[in-house]
Amino acid sequence: MSSNVQNLIAGFPTNPAVPDIEHAGGFVCGISPAMVTLEGVVSEIAATSIPVLIVGESGTGKQMFADRIHRLSGRSSEPLIKISCAAVNAESFATDLGLNGASRIDEEQAAGTAFFDEISELDPMCQRSLLYALPDGEASPRRGMLMARLISTTNRNLDEEMCAGRFRRELYYRINGVCLRLPALRERKGDIPLLADFFMAKHAAQLGRAPSTLSGKALDRFMEYSWPGNIRELENAVKKIVALNDEELALSELILTPNGSVGAGAGTVKSRTRSLKVASKAAAREAERELILKALDRTRWNRKRAALELQISYKSLLYKLKQIGLGDGESN
Repeated sequence: MSSNVQNLIAGFPTNPAVPDIEHAGGFVCGISPAMVTLEGVVSEIAATSIPVLIVGESGTGKQMFADRIHRLSGRSSEPLIKISCAAVNAESFATDLGLNGASRIDEEQAAGTAFFDEISELDPMCQRSLLYALPDGEASPRRGMLMARLISTTNRNLDEEMCAGRFRRELYYRINGVCLRLPALRERKGDIPLLADFFMAKHAAQLGRAPSTLSGKALDRFMEYSWPGNIRELENAVKKIVALNDEELALSELILTPNGSVGAGAGTVKSRTRSLKVASKAAAREAERELILKALDRTRWNRKRAALELQISYKSLLYKLKQIGLGDGESN
């Protein structure tokens, strides 16, 4: 691990222009222009009460940014209440909002932050309940009004959802005070070395292993890979390296680059002369990986629905997710 990353993790940035990495909070930003800009916007809006909508593909770190905004705000000593929108129904959602007299976001928590995870998953009745609960310029609070700071995330295109009639336009304008669009990891590859060092240190500490760094060969492979699972996939790949203490075994799935050419480490004689059978297996493995990730994106990481769509058993899907390094659960 580089000394710069050690200093960043310790909370002492070596360069004031570089956003810090907060190890305890699990927040990882980056040094790419897009992430530096995002961190600047977050620093500006955190102290306000303006609603924030965070948009990005699965695994880009939306939940980490929601937590970051809360911790930088004046509400940091109050609760951050997460509502998983894909898991609620009209009755439970009404309870969460206090519309039936029993609220998770009660008066004592009104100064906190309400985090609506994947808000596009709300059904029409829940959207209507939330719209009723949000302030609309009233001079004083009313029964059922949501007074907490609102942060929402989505991996869908809400413009398309509104055009299709699946998301209420008036609700969109209430939740979208400021919109943060998180880039995919393939669009910010300059951050990969810093992120990899951070995750190496994090999981070495968690697993009781001595701190180490990626080899140049492994880092080259990381830089050439497309990372369809974004930061979540990168973290799982690094965790596997730390756990197995074997880079080649841990990176066996990262073989092909997006255009189908052989990835990093394949420039050796052994790789260039490998058999057609081996190449076919690698291509099939990569194609299977892409199909699984696309099914999970379509089902918003509902594994049971994805298994049905892929026409395999739920147990088989879980096994395949472990094979590709995504078996530890979802991270938005």
